[in-house]
Amino acid sequence: MLAGALALGVFFIDAFTPLQSAVAVLYVLVILIAAKVSETDLLVASAASVALAALAYVYMHGVDQFGSSTIRLAVSFSAIGIGTVLSLQNLKATNRLREQARLLDLSHDMIFVRDAAGVIRFWNRGAENRYGWPAELAIGKVADELLATEYPARRADIEQQLLRTSRWEGVLRQRTSAGATIVVESRWALQRGGPGQPFRVLETHRDVTEREASHRALAQSERRYRRMFDANRVGLLQEDWSELRTELRRLTSTDEADLLRYIDANPAFVERAKALVRITDVNAAFLEITGADSAVSLPGSLDGILGEADQTFVGSLAAFCRGDRFFEGETEIRASDGRRVPVIFGLTFPAVEEGNDGEVLAFVVDASERNEAQNALLAAQAELAHAARVATLGELTASITHEVNQPLAAIVTNGEAALRWLRRAEPDLEEVSTALVRAIEEGKRASAVVRRIRAFLTKGPIRRDVLDVTELVQDALLLVERELTKSGATVHLQLDPKLPRILGDRVQLQQVLVNLAVNATHAMAGAPDGRLWVGAATDGAGHVAVTVADSGPGIPEANLGKLFDPFFTTKEDGMGMGLAICRSTIEAHGGQLSVESRAGEGARFIFTIPTAAQGPE
Repeated sequence: MLAGALALGVFFIDAFTPLQSAVAVLYVLVILIAAKVSETDLLVASAASVALAALAYVYMHGVDQFGSSTIRLAVSFSAIGIGTVLSLQNLKATNRLREQARLLDLSHDMIFVRDAAGVIRFWNRGAENRYGWPAELAIGKVADELLATEYPARRADIEQQLLRTSRWEGVLRQRTSAGATIVVESRWALQRGGPGQPFRVLETHRDVTEREASHRALAQSERRYRRMFDANRVGLLQEDWSELRTELRRLTSTDEADLLRYIDANPAFVERAKALVRITDVNAAFLEITGADSAVSLPGSLDGILGEADQTFVGSLAAFCRGDRFFEGETEIRASDGRRVPVIFGLTFPAVEEGNDGEVLAFVVDASERNEAQNALLAAQAELAHAARVATLGELTASITHEVNQPLAAIVTNGEAALRWLRRAEPDLEEVSTALVRAIEEGKRASAVVRRIRAFLTKGPIRRDVLDVTELVQDALLLVERELTKSGATVHLQLDPKLPRILGDRVQLQQVLVNLAVNATHAMAGAPDGRLWVGAATDGAGHVAVTVADSGPGIPEANLGKLFDPFFTTKEDGMGMGLAICRSTIEAHGGQLSVESRAGEGARFIFTIPTAAQGPE
């Protein structure tokens, strides 16, 4: 609209005023204004200007006159044409620059243009997105101040290199609008405005913060791995199996079955395969195992390390072909001085997804000391087994002696009583008869004990007689009468008169009662007013519960859990078998034996036996 108004104004001045000058030259202004819109508008404005200039000339001078006005018209036409051509060229150049600017905006890299003073003149969309400042805020600012740029060298040296070569590349640290520091890979290109004079600098930056962090993490991981590899006290080897994998693919494929068939048909392949496994690195611990001075003195392949008798390599080959991640075994390796060193080893094979075709890490532990200790342990175990057999024989002898001594002592006591009755001035034959009857009964009892022990040793069945509990308890107490008298303890019986009968072996159950009563008297030895309680009652579950309690010092809590263990005893001359035999006897009868005790309150042993109606469990 402005161009049209200006064109009409120039036409009226040219056609209706008496000015005798090249007014039509002013149509060039119309061309320049139209050029800012589009190429089409430019051409329309140019054609309209030519038409209006010609129309004004005809109106003022006609078509027959030729003179200075005609020359002015030609000058006007020339000015309009030249202005049109130049405007077209400028418009194309501007459009080209605009397209380039749009392309720069499409780039994800941060791109900006600064002048020689560092002032930003162009700021692309990538820079807006990453740095956080929109173009209207960034343009006009000094780039180094806005971005707080940190350079890898002196800025003056970088500028000198840029002026000398028109290029510079490096890594910078810059700040975003949020205050975060980012690492950018920067490239600079210098465009000169005149000979030797800098005009502007195009800077392209790529954010490599994550890449740099990953690189640092990778480098740190590599250093950590190196330290672990070098400082590990387990021998480590890094092996390269890639040549062997290539050979396997060429000869047999990597199928395990194909490999094993090929090895069976070509046994020499194993040695060749060992030679294809290259040793690429070892740590100090492995050098110590082999006695080598350095890695250089070690063989370069596996065949120089494994012993001739090794049988594990074929298994590791099969695991390698199967795609297993691990393989372990025991073998021997050659030391530098020719020794054979027994080792335990493990191999870690690369996974397919790792993209590593042949890097294998081997862990090696010297088993020499372990084997020596194992041999020593076997020898010690043999000695211990022998000692255990001797000790068991002694304990068995002691147990038999303990079992038989009680009826033998009773026989001696009754024999002595019979002699005393016979040696009186008037022998009491009735008392002698009673003592002898008791001696005979105790002899039978000793014989029963021996039979029971023989049955026990030959795993004979337990007798299942119907027994009266009250009678069983009273008979047992008669057997320990001497022990009770010697200790001065008093006996308190608490027997339910309506106790049901039980099933069991009279001799074995009496021995349990005798053992518990004797232990109680020993626990109360030296204590005044010792009391022994023996009670029996039903427990409501088809069992008779028999209790033997004493007023002794009790059992330490630390010993309660071990009290029934074989060979555990708190007596200086004890064998540690009595309570263990008691528990096994009661359990063989289908009952249970337990203990309750508090320090200073005595001990309380309770065992249960199924009633005759209930039967053994």
